[in-house]
Amino acid sequence: MTRPGLYGLMAEFDTAAGIVRAAREVHARGYRKVDAYTPYPMEELTDALHLHETRVPLVVLCGGIFGLLFGWGLQYYTAVVDYPINIGGRPVYAWPSFVVPTFETTVLFSAFAALFGMLALNGLPRPYHPVFNLPAFARASRDRFFLAVEADDPKFELGETGAFLRSLGAAEVSEVDE
Repeated sequence: MTRPGLYGLMAEFDTAAGIVRAAREVHARGYRKVDAYTPYPMEELTDALHLHETRVPLVVLCGGIFGLLFGWGLQYYTAVVDYPINIGGRPVYAWPSFVVPTFETTVLFSAFAALFGMLALNGLPRPYHPVFNLPAFARASRDRFFLAVEADDPKFELGETGAFLRSLGAAEVSEVDE
């Protein structure tokens, strides 16, 4: 049972090896709404929490397809429908001349989709996060490693999850309020 206003539990670890081992155990136990905070990037931690799945490539593909259709459609509409010009008896719809601008709009829309898709999927900009309420979290960018289990996780039980995190060798387990 969780209390209202609880974001989750935060376990503090002294070593990188300790948080990686704990992250593997937490994932093996079935917790999925878990996040880790470390002073430097750790590929082992990403592997331990199975965080490699991303939807950004799909967003970029959709942006590129939209850019392709938009670029081709804009050129087709202006050259064939809206303002057709007969230049030297050439056909009004000369598709080879559409290729380069269409490529450019495809790249442009893909780049914008990558930027804004990444920001949206990461929930950014986010100037406030509940973990900032924990005074010890200030050391996360210097020399401490933190593992947070959110209260929204289906397996989360305040007492049981706290005891489990302590059994993993956490130096301290704290409740984090929203």
